[in-house]
Amino acid sequence: MNTIISLFDAKLLLIAYLVLMNLIALIAFGADKHKAEKHVFRTPESVLLTLAVIGGAAGALAGMFLFHHKTRKPRFRIGIPLILIVQLVLAALLYVTSAEILFL
Repeated sequence: MNTIISLFDAKLLLIAYLVLMNLIALIAFGADKHKAEKHVFRTPESVLLTLAVIGGAAGALAGMFLFHHKTRKPRFRIGIPLILIVQLVLAALLYVTSAEILFL
């Protein structure tokens, strides 16, 4: 029973982390677009890409299209969706693996 509880807690922590990272990525894209319009110091592209890589790819993609930001740059137009696909595949593998552990 302890295994089920600890797996449940780990999943909740992971979900909370991913929600937070996606919100941060979304806000970062919006803030960078605002800064671009005001011609002030911008968020480096490496920071925006890092936010996507560490779990915020869905928020980054949403921010790109919601704010019409970085949509013409191939690094973002191709890279962010690819990062999201990798993250979704990893999430599916994690889900299947954790389901197998529960039923062993």
